[in-house]
Amino acid sequence: MKTRAITGFFFIIVMIGSVLLDHNVFGAFYLILSLLCLHEFYGLNIKSGIQPNRTSGFINAVFIYSLFAVIVYHNRPIYHSLLFLLTLSFSAIFIQELFKISVAPLTNIAYTILGLVFVTVPFTFFHALAFIKGSYNFHFPLAFLLMLWSNDTGAYLTGRAFGRIKLFERHSPKKTWEGFIGGVVISGGVGYIISLYFPELDWKQWISVGILISFFGTLGDLVESMFKRSINIKDSGSLLPGHGGLLDRFDGFLLAAPIVYTYLYFVVNV
Repeated sequence: MKTRAITGFFFIIVMIGSVLLDHNVFGAFYLILSLLCLHEFYGLNIKSGIQPNRTSGFINAVFIYSLFAVIVYHNRPIYHSLLFLLTLSFSAIFIQELFKISVAPLTNIAYTILGLVFVTVPFTFFHALAFIKGSYNFHFPLAFLLMLWSNDTGAYLTGRAFGRIKLFERHSPKKTWEGFIGGVVISGGVGYIISLYFPELDWKQWISVGILISFFGTLGDLVESMFKRSINIKDSGSLLPGHGGLLDRFDGFLLAAPIVYTYLYFVVNV
């Protein structure tokens, strides 16, 4: 427990620090995190007997993240045209498979692309949160992280104290409806507190973001648990002492970030 607390404390400090510094540090830090998470995802697939094309997967991950970073930095038509280059980079996944000897080549291709969709794209959306109003604004990604952590902590504490009814026992035996509701309430409460300091949205919109994070963060957690159970492992990795792997820490993040960005895009730009 002590190791877990120490690791969690320093990890949170580093993540918040990267958000508070300039956009270059922010962008580079979350690119590295996305690649580490993708590395874990491909590693888990290898343990289950699948052979994703990691080289072309990592190349595409860097390209996707960097391309969309350039677009949000400089919203100009010429950079949007570069999106068509994704057709070439994705072709590399298929080309690499042609030179491998594999009994299930299409499965390897499918899981390579799944890693990009499930891991890389959410980090791209999270990075774009900081530019939802045009110029770099750390309020949105910082608020997202605070509400996500509040949901996790609230669900854990409420579930331990009052948990009785299982939420989705087949994939996550410890999760309960009481814990889920507690996470929603606490995350929404933190959203209200954030509205007192971050004026970009009114209190109803910040609370809505907190509720979205709770719902889709929990869904992401369940999806990752389903994936781990399908290959019979407990932790996605061992990079974080006491916490397992990075995917274990970012499971809720992966589905919540695209949903929150989509919500804010339509709310902020109406």
